[in-house]
Amino acid sequence: MAAGHLCLVLHAHLPWCRHAGEAVTLEESWLFEAIWESYVPLLLMLDRLAGDGVPVRLTLSLSPVLLEMLADGHLMGRFRRHLDHLLALAEAESARDGPERAAADHHARHLAAVRDAFDHRCGGDLPAAFAAHARAGRLDLVTTAATHGYLPLLWPEPGAVRGQIDTARRTFRRHFGRDPEGLWLPECGYTPGLDGVLATQGVRYTFLEAHGLLHARPVPPHGVTAPARTPAGVAVLAREPELARRVWSAGTGYPGAPAYREFHRDLADRRDTGTPGPTGLKLWRITGRDRDAKAPYAPDAAARQADADARRFVQAVTAAVRRRDRDAPPVTLTCPFDAELFGHWWFEGPYWLERVFRHLAATDAVAAATPGDVLADAPQLPRVEPAASSWGEHGYHNVWLNTETDWLWPHLHRAARTMAILARDHAATPADTPAGRTLRQAGRELLLAQASDWPFMLRTGTAARDAEHRLGTHLGRFRLLADALRAGGVPDPRHLTAIEAVDTVFPALAPGTFR
Repeated sequence: MAAGHLCLVLHAHLPWCRHAGEAVTLEESWLFEAIWESYVPLLLMLDRLAGDGVPVRLTLSLSPVLLEMLADGHLMGRFRRHLDHLLALAEAESARDGPERAAADHHARHLAAVRDAFDHRCGGDLPAAFAAHARAGRLDLVTTAATHGYLPLLWPEPGAVRGQIDTARRTFRRHFGRDPEGLWLPECGYTPGLDGVLATQGVRYTFLEAHGLLHARPVPPHGVTAPARTPAGVAVLAREPELARRVWSAGTGYPGAPAYREFHRDLADRRDTGTPGPTGLKLWRITGRDRDAKAPYAPDAAARQADADARRFVQAVTAAVRRRDRDAPPVTLTCPFDAELFGHWWFEGPYWLERVFRHLAATDAVAAATPGDVLADAPQLPRVEPAASSWGEHGYHNVWLNTETDWLWPHLHRAARTMAILARDHAATPADTPAGRTLRQAGRELLLAQASDWPFMLRTGTAARDAEHRLGTHLGRFRLLADALRAGGVPDPRHLTAIEAVDTVFPALAPGTFR
């Protein structure tokens, strides 16, 4: 039996977007880049490991709103056209004579492989492809709050939290035919009492930032190297900070190596591509600290670097396991990351992850494991009350509640109270009536307005105007629908149909959970 477990946890989430115009919007570009740079490469990685008989135990959280987009035929058709455009652009670039030709050729082959996998391996259905790996025992699929609402700041309105979690459970069941056992807390955001809502929704385990467990009462005897259990009975696994930092930090971690692809220089920065905004094609390597002096990307050198970094990571994991006390239980080292780190932000990330699993297979000191594996081996866990915490900057809630965002929370809380009243007053309204449709669409708009993406974007200044516009749009639609119901009627049927056609998310939503 291995002396320790390594729980690698990837969390995939992007905000809702669904457009009908010809041009690809900013939010669509985020989704499309994540698909061809991260999600499909992760599937191809799992395919290769399965083909070679390499054991894999990986946990993947797919946000409900992301699942809905990946299963949306309209959006996936737009992605397919976008992918064809990118492939043509990469092929044209690889035909040019110049120092970036090898990098362009590498990207063209990569995009062709993604297109082939998307069309033939996945049949355009990425959730089904992930589900196949889950059935084979390689993936532990879990979920998160419906639209990634930041739960500690929604906590003043309990119906809002219940709506986020219940809708997540229903969406997961609709796509995978079962309830999720685990749930990723958006931004690892926890506040005492939240575990009670998780427990009533059947959640067995969740994940915390390190100080959520290290500052728990009482302090668990083994810190972050073993899971604990909350007062409501939910198991919690906390991030091992030093190992995780090796992977996510561009400054001191592996992704900052000079051989890796430079994220911040796009082909559109160097020449007119005929495409507004960045293309996603990046043909240079990090090289050094000078942002202007970038050498062409060398794929073979980057692959060698990724293998060396994977070997170093497994060595660090093994050393951490061997440092445990002799009488301590088997060490559990939990390393959670955004899935988009692997491929999008760190282009070589999927290959690095593949090499990690291959190197793990060669050692008997550490075994890759899912939280379910760990809990099966350690049924008796210490009971603690985790501390309020998140993995955001400074470790608490200030990324989402600050001088740039404090104005939005009263609006969200007021809307949540309104939704609770509407759900109570219309409890007997059939879902297929105009009033029932209006109530369900109001719930969708409330959930979309609650997404943690909007305050995050306002705080960081990343597309802040887009965030404010999206927040205002969803709250405006909610108020239109709510005002009609409160007045004893329904909105203009044309308005209702138009809103339903744009925000088609969460057909399984149950308004009663917002009460």
